[in-house]
Amino acid sequence: MKRFWTTVTLDENRAVYLDGKPVRTPGRVALALPTDALAEAVAAEWRAVTGEIDPRAMPLTGLANAAIDRVGADPALFARGLAAYAESDLLCYRADAPDDLVARQGAAWDPLLDWARARYDVQIETATGILHRAQPAATLARLSAAIAARDAFALAALSPIVTIGGSLIAALALAEGAATPEQVWDAITLDEDYQAERWGRDPLAAAGIEARQRDFAAGVRCLFLGQPISQGAGG
Repeated sequence: MKRFWTTVTLDENRAVYLDGKPVRTPGRVALALPTDALAEAVAAEWRAVTGEIDPRAMPLTGLANAAIDRVGADPALFARGLAAYAESDLLCYRADAPDDLVARQGAAWDPLLDWARARYDVQIETATGILHRAQPAATLARLSAAIAARDAFALAALSPIVTIGGSLIAALALAEGAATPEQVWDAITLDEDYQAERWGRDPLAAAGIEARQRDFAAGVRCLFLGQPISQGAGG
């Protein structure tokens, strides 16, 4: 579909309008945003369209659609899907060699685990290798409660952050301002970067990580812009 509108405006409910007509999600619900900052950013995506609409160039609109249509239908169910990542969090599975990789994992991952242990008063088990190591039930319950407390827009924003990295703990640290986006990205791509340093990265792998980084960045931006100013963690 090509651009057919001249003006993009917002109403008092932060709903997006094209030439005075409301934009609707795929589920036919008004595209209304929770904060002025996110509403302005979504409106800017619509204003930036010059020809054909390219959803890849409108990631905030896509996340907003997901928040309204998919997450909003059952936030608790969606949160449970993200909470499941705590059962096998990336940060808990360590290499036993070589020594430089072991050291890099410890330097990047231990501070995030230490933060989670203190923040949620939980025990977090780590393991060497890929064999599953169960986390205490109380730990899973508290981490699940932490993600379930988020609203639909925050859950939609956190979804790519959690799923791309495989770490609920890193995503929660980001959401609560205990880690920067750069720290989290470096942590969740540490193993991949290490292998690329040793063996190189082929073009397909490079394109894949660029796409994931764009999705990660969109999630981060949506998360921070969707928070009330008093709760903002950065951006």
